[in-house]
Amino acid sequence: MSSEKIAILVDSGCDVPETLAQADNLYVIPLKIIYQDAEYTDKLDITAEEIYDRLPTEIPKTSLPEGAYIQTVFEQIVADGYEKVLAITISSGLSGTFNSIRLVAENFPMLDTFMFDTKNIGIGAGAHAIRAAELIDSGSSFDAITKILANGVKNSKIFFSVATLEYLQKGGRIGLVSSIVGNMLNLNPIISCNDDGIYYTVAKSRGRKKSLEKSVKLVKDFVGNHQKVRLFVAHGNAAKEALILVDALKAAIPQAIDVLYGQISPALVVHTGPGLIGIGAHILD
Repeated sequence: MSSEKIAILVDSGCDVPETLAQADNLYVIPLKIIYQDAEYTDKLDITAEEIYDRLPTEIPKTSLPEGAYIQTVFEQIVADGYEKVLAITISSGLSGTFNSIRLVAENFPMLDTFMFDTKNIGIGAGAHAIRAAELIDSGSSFDAITKILANGVKNSKIFFSVATLEYLQKGGRIGLVSSIVGNMLNLNPIISCNDDGIYYTVAKSRGRKKSLEKSVKLVKDFVGNHQKVRLFVAHGNAAKEALILVDALKAAIPQAIDVLYGQISPALVVHTGPGLIGIGAHILD
């Protein structure tokens, strides 16, 4: 364990695993989910399943946490005796959370805060928080950890196969993803985040099965000859397919140290709809 008092701060869009979310030094700033008649806090008082059930009648909106809430989290970090903060967020190209946290952090000069824009989303972003926690546990210094994080943005990659582009379009998160002919030709786009942290189309395959098979190949190509990698499979109401892909990834990349598996956060559900599958890897060597 590091001798320095280091806290990790993430937003709920990072989808960190529950085991890490329960750690004493992990603080989560939840995104907000807004319906016409009510407002909810991501992962706290609404589930992904509840959003799926309501999608046929209303697609909610998401918003940033209020500055006052972020302020309260920083105050708690100080009260808990931490001196340094690793603030890890989903891509600033997809959300204003990074900037909101940065602005509040300026009010806490007593904390040495490292702002880290992952240029990624979901567990592709959360993988960096997992890595940071491991480095803290191994005794790495704050300066060493910030250097590893800063140099490792390109080491985490996730590829998404979505059942429909409807929700990305309606939520204004379509980015550089082309959607003109996809539905007509049964072309399933595989989406990832580019170097600027914006969605773009990596490949297109005809039909769901081929799209998922192509995603596995993309992850395998990304990993290459690296021997220390962590794999992840995230899904949006597609558990059966996701579990099949866990086995497919293990077979394709047997050197992986582990495979993280889970449902995406309610806030991400809003923008992707049902049927999302995300698979990827974090290169650790």
